[in-house]
Amino acid sequence: MKKEILLLLLWALPISLSAQMPASIQREEMKKLDYMIGQWQGSGWIDREGGRQSFAGTETVQGKLGGIALLVEGNFKGKLAGAEEESTVHETLAVISYDEKAKVYRFRTYLATGSSGDHEIKMIEGGWEWGMQTSRGNVRFTMKLTEKGEWFEIGEFSQDATTWRKFFEMTLQRVE
Repeated sequence: MKKEILLLLLWALPISLSAQMPASIQREEMKKLDYMIGQWQGSGWIDREGGRQSFAGTETVQGKLGGIALLVEGNFKGKLAGAEEESTVHETLAVISYDEKAKVYRFRTYLATGSSGDHEIKMIEGGWEWGMQTSRGNVRFTMKLTEKGEWFEIGEFSQDATTWRKFFEMTLQRVE
């Protein structure tokens, strides 16, 4: 009986070790985004159908699951045209992870508007970029860490994927 248990354990050991390897690869790749972890606060603007709207708020980024995922939560408020009080302009929840099989970063987004998406993040010098195709054209967001350590992000739109027009800009400072 002891021999059978020992053989079973020895047989299961390689399976157990190989099951843990992707998590270690994921953790190593996710370390490249550790600079994002923390509480960020700042402001920006977005062009909407009614014109340009300013906003201010926070992004909270937390490492989760022992380092294999980042949870990103954004909450931004501003005054809508004609309104006296501030209201939520943009509220989002996202998960960033590394897909070891595809060798890409995934960005799963959820907006308070009810929309969601699964996007690929491309690492660029000093930050990352992600985008999507819509019925009207292409949208891309580029996030870079500035020399001052600020989170600087822009959003751009293109109908032909060649000529881009900026419709969003945000600068955040780390507060925690």
